[in-house]
Amino acid sequence: MTRVSKSVASRARRKKFLKMAKGFRSGRRRLYRSAREAVERALNFAYRDRKVRKREFRSLWITRINAALRPLGMSYSKFIGGLKKAQIALDRKVLADLAVHDPQGFARVAELAKQ
Repeated sequence: MTRVSKSVASRARRKKFLKMAKGFRSGRRRLYRSAREAVERALNFAYRDRKVRKREFRSLWITRINAALRPLGMSYSKFIGGLKKAQIALDRKVLADLAVHDPQGFARVAELAKQ
């Protein structure tokens, strides 16, 4: 039976983690075990925060819409309810963009939702 050397695969695996740890500080970049732990942790945060980013943006859009509605004498919940009744299918991202960049257009949409 011939002897199997696993060094090629294991070196490649270690190099992969050390490459991913580029930009980390101190031993987290140089030492394999520290680098692997740091990279695995970073990948977990990245996965989690891709979901969190969506939540945070939705929250930001709602805040912007509400801030634009208050001077028009309307609350966010009444506005959204009015949109549903008027069968206006605009998502919060578009509404927030309207509120920031086209206040007159947003006011017209708010009037439609008020009726």
